[in-house]
Amino acid sequence: MEAVAAKKENLTIVKDNGVAEIHLHVNKTNSYSLAFYQDLNAAIDEIRFDPEIKVVVLVSDMPKFFSAGADINFLKAAEPRFKTQFCLFCNETLDKMARSPQIYIACLEGHTVGGGLEMALGCDLRFMGDEAGKIGLPEVSLGVLAGTGGTQRLARLVGFSRALDMNITGDTLLPQEALEIGLVNKVYPQAETRAKTLEYARKIANSATYATSNIKLSIMNGKEMPLNVAIRYEGELQNLLFRSEDAKEGLSSFLEKRPADWKGL
Repeated sequence: MEAVAAKKENLTIVKDNGVAEIHLHVNKTNSYSLAFYQDLNAAIDEIRFDPEIKVVVLVSDMPKFFSAGADINFLKAAEPRFKTQFCLFCNETLDKMARSPQIYIACLEGHTVGGGLEMALGCDLRFMGDEAGKIGLPEVSLGVLAGTGGTQRLARLVGFSRALDMNITGDTLLPQEALEIGLVNKVYPQAETRAKTLEYARKIANSATYATSNIKLSIMNGKEMPLNVAIRYEGELQNLLFRSEDAKEGLSSFLEKRPADWKGL
């Protein structure tokens, strides 16, 4: 499939061989307002309905920042009720990524702070360059909390105590420190970060994608359920997979000692 690009005001979508890249280009620090999240929301909707796309990579076109979060001038000028609805809309947009069958990866090549980290937390995986800069949630220094999932998604990812410490101090971490606590999944040499991330994305996009999408749904939905209910849910998804064309192909290719020809069905 030939690469296809669609440009919006604050981002560009590039689709190629089962992978969609969402390139952020709001401003020098990707500090966003409502207009950016409206573009991101529309991009996620478009991708959700594209059966060819299996993996999505969020990446910044700015050399030093993935995102510095919400534009402070925009927030200062807004009324409290508007800011509350803005946070709600951002959270609803990020939740779409978690509920989508595609695997979402944040490629972090620059500073990832505040709402920028919250955006990355909305993704399924986070890969970071070893010289990308700082990552953290400094909202407490503004007298507020990280209200786009920063207190909730972070705690579920790295644990209550670590999330509390990061939120109440506002301290930022270096890439290796973020890797050690499980905030990011991989740290690559800086110059190789994007290429390595896309290599990973293409590998997943060309694998048993009906299985990978159900694995994601099992983990994402199951973590909110009691264990006995989650195990039952896992079994129901497995039952679907047992009946799939890809499962038949996977078993056959294994026994025949040949590469599998995955159909995503």
